[in-house]
Amino acid sequence: MTRYLVGRGVETALTLAVMSFVVYLLIGLMPGDPIDLMMAGDPTMTTADVARLRALYGLDRPLVERYLSWAGQALQGNFGYSRSFGQPVLVVLWPRLVNTFVLAGLAFAIAVAIALPLGLWAASRPRSRTDYLVNLLCFAGISTPPFWLALLLITLFAVTLGWLPAGGQADVRPGTPALAALGDRLRYLVMPVATLALVQIGAYTRFMRGAMIEALRQDYVRTARAKGVPERSVRWRHAFANALAPVLTILALSFGGLFSGALITETMFAWPGMGKAIYQAILDNDYNLALVGLLIATLATLVGNLLADLAYAWVDPRVSIADA
Repeated sequence: MTRYLVGRGVETALTLAVMSFVVYLLIGLMPGDPIDLMMAGDPTMTTADVARLRALYGLDRPLVERYLSWAGQALQGNFGYSRSFGQPVLVVLWPRLVNTFVLAGLAFAIAVAIALPLGLWAASRPRSRTDYLVNLLCFAGISTPPFWLALLLITLFAVTLGWLPAGGQADVRPGTPALAALGDRLRYLVMPVATLALVQIGAYTRFMRGAMIEALRQDYVRTARAKGVPERSVRWRHAFANALAPVLTILALSFGGLFSGALITETMFAWPGMGKAIYQAILDNDYNLALVGLLIATLATLVGNLLADLAYAWVDPRVSIADA
């Protein structure tokens, strides 16, 4: 187990190193740089001022040399400053990472809690009216654009009914009772969490349904039924664990992608998260903020894959991590 985790740790470090190099080059090759934005905002800047600023920020050096300088500082725990915010990158990203984790984590947990039993229920009644209805709802969820769903929820619950805030984040004042503060925060989370969860439920249900139907056709399931095992036990104890193994890959990859892929939802509800921060950093040519944000999103995906592999060994005794 230790050997496996050490090996995965080395693979993760190498992946992050390659990813940082590729992303740094791509951002550096984009037209314009921070000094160009400064020139646009201050027409009085002279050519000498521009040259001095480029030398100060290191933008007059070759791109590879600039990357090696950044990587050396990053290995010491210094990821640079955000040009847009004038603060260390980690200070800027930490609250946004927490916000995205709360948003994505709640949506993911709700989607999984609904989709897995729903997929199992539909698979146990193939080609029935129930199965057709579940499939129809799943296709509707998969086909619905997140921005359109967000607009519908805002129009209904914020504009028409006035039950929920249209967007933003709760501003809890010091001294507010803990229960009241939690309720206020949850009010701002309801619609963005619902948007992300509804979009995911359809895909997760379809994957679970397909894997469950395949598992129910296996010989060990027919043997269990021939022995007189109750149908409920056949589904949950025999088929579900084996059907869950391939679904874990989808769940792990999607959870990692949520850290940078919730951009549309965060933008529609003005939620200050990672996806919105990365997108805005790229637009502002904020190299350090965009680079570190993308590396965190990559790390989240890698951690999700690792958790999926560990879950394989948990749900399937035939899988041994020690032999990996």
